[in-house]
Amino acid sequence: MMSFAPSAAPFLLIDAGNSRIKWALADAGGTRIASGAFAHERGALLSLPEPDWSMLPIPGSVWIANVAGERTARRLETLTSTRWPHAPRHTVSAQPSLCGVRNSYRDYRQLGSDRWASLIGARATYPAEHLLIATLGTATTLEALYADGTFAGGLIAPGGTMMMQSLGQHTALLPTAEHMTEGQDPHGGQAGAPFAVDTQTALHEGCLLAQASLIERAWRDLCTQIGAPVRCVLSGGAAKGVSRLLTIDYTYHEHLVLTGLALIAREQVNSSNDR
Repeated sequence: MMSFAPSAAPFLLIDAGNSRIKWALADAGGTRIASGAFAHERGALLSLPEPDWSMLPIPGSVWIANVAGERTARRLETLTSTRWPHAPRHTVSAQPSLCGVRNSYRDYRQLGSDRWASLIGARATYPAEHLLIATLGTATTLEALYADGTFAGGLIAPGGTMMMQSLGQHTALLPTAEHMTEGQDPHGGQAGAPFAVDTQTALHEGCLLAQASLIERAWRDLCTQIGAPVRCVLSGGAAKGVSRLLTIDYTYHEHLVLTGLALIAREQVNSSNDR
């Protein structure tokens, strides 16, 4: 997470996505004191324990980007209020403009809070650059961010795992392919082969290649539209699998949403203190 000028107190930052919930405590200078992740109350990630915040300093405020629904919102309210009953809690939502980013959505409120925070984090991390931000998780989102801070719009598609699950569930003779075994040769030992030699691998590689191809097409279209170089920034839990199939240069950033939340928190707190 990037550093910035000190504010009054640490912030607890929470990124509640569709797959899991990530958090970080940023100190008064914006540097992470601690961070972690925990599971939703469903699915395969139940092995992740609840967060142990017992040894953390008391945050001055809690900042949440939640795209996982009302049940998750209530759970986060309970977790944070039980531990820190007096810490103000703020649920972030997209705004017309903030932290140097201008929102060009027709209805700015329709932009997801995670995408909004990610745009702010990317703008601060790569200032004065044209960016294509590709976040790969349950869904794949692409955001076009101009060097002057204008969010020009984006694309949303199913993520790779969702594609694979859909094929398995809606076709009678295809398996449900979700994850490759770590270290497995995706082409059955045929070095450099562009096509897989078994159905499970064909599903896996086809869905990942669809993700990579979408990113490359969007990047080339944006470069052509702007007429200038564009940095491709990858984020999200599925980025590693897709990145090996990309034929364009890219930069990986693990915590764009949390970085953006820290900047939003600082901006809002400083604005309140100036009133």
